[in-house]
Amino acid sequence: MVQLGTSYKVSRIISIIVLIVVTVLYMIPIFYIVNTAFRPWAVIKEYPPRLIYKPSIGSFIRIFTARTVYPPGKEFTEEEIAGMTWAERITLRETNEAIVRPGDLPARYINSVIISVISTALTIILGTLTAYGFSRFKVKLKDFSLFFILSTRMLPPVVVVIPIFLLFRNVGLTDTHLGLILLYTCFNVSFAVWVLKGFIDEIPREYEEAAMVDGYTRFQVFLKIVLPQAVTGIAATAVFCFIFAWNEYAFAFLLSRKTAQTVPAWLPYQTGVLGYDWGAAAAGTFLFLIPAMILTIVLRKHLVRGISFGAIRK
Repeated sequence: MVQLGTSYKVSRIISIIVLIVVTVLYMIPIFYIVNTAFRPWAVIKEYPPRLIYKPSIGSFIRIFTARTVYPPGKEFTEEEIAGMTWAERITLRETNEAIVRPGDLPARYINSVIISVISTALTIILGTLTAYGFSRFKVKLKDFSLFFILSTRMLPPVVVVIPIFLLFRNVGLTDTHLGLILLYTCFNVSFAVWVLKGFIDEIPREYEEAAMVDGYTRFQVFLKIVLPQAVTGIAATAVFCFIFAWNEYAFAFLLSRKTAQTVPAWLPYQTGVLGYDWGAAAAGTFLFLIPAMILTIVLRKHLVRGISFGAIRK
């Protein structure tokens, strides 16, 4: 018994150490992004990198604004500097630039939110109904149909991006919110059907049969019995579908230019007259990570349960 207890403690300590190491490795890119976002412009350009510096929000100002460089040798009086806004003073001090207008990040951010939220909602609605049909009814060629649905998810986007571009151009869906919403919904539905079918399969049919004996219709049973029991699977599926739509780059880059352009397609091109602005790109990336992080943290319990594929066991 003593040996078993000692072996258990050792294995537990090793597991904790491995988890800590893996967590640290996963956090390194996030730390690097945040660290770069708060570095002043001059410190970003230094090599070797400086470990100790005074943090600055100049990168966040630059990602939210469009700027132009002041003429070389231009001097400002104390009165002129005092008349500037705090953002203009920081920009002048770090990059010798003048703020011309607000930047494009808010519009791109709104595009990402609209496209991701609507496509996720449509995916969950269509995926839940389809999964329920496959789970509860006799469907001809069910196995073949399920495999065909899953096969659409196996294709990497780069394989079908050119045919989709030609199709969208012919029907007038390029650079539109509707086009990206429909596209992301199509790609996510296959994943949603397979995941949600696993959850619905584990919901006892006896619940539905008892409800229908009491006079409930099939649709009422679906709304009042199945959906509440499958809420864990729906939440987990929604998180994964949202993250896919939120992070997707290839289709957003090729099918949008201005009106419906999302943050991933816009963010890599932060090049100005002073060269590529790594600080602004890092600041934009940090802000872009926040919604997905919040959603994942809020629904973390459902995600843990979702990995095990099931909400109820008989």
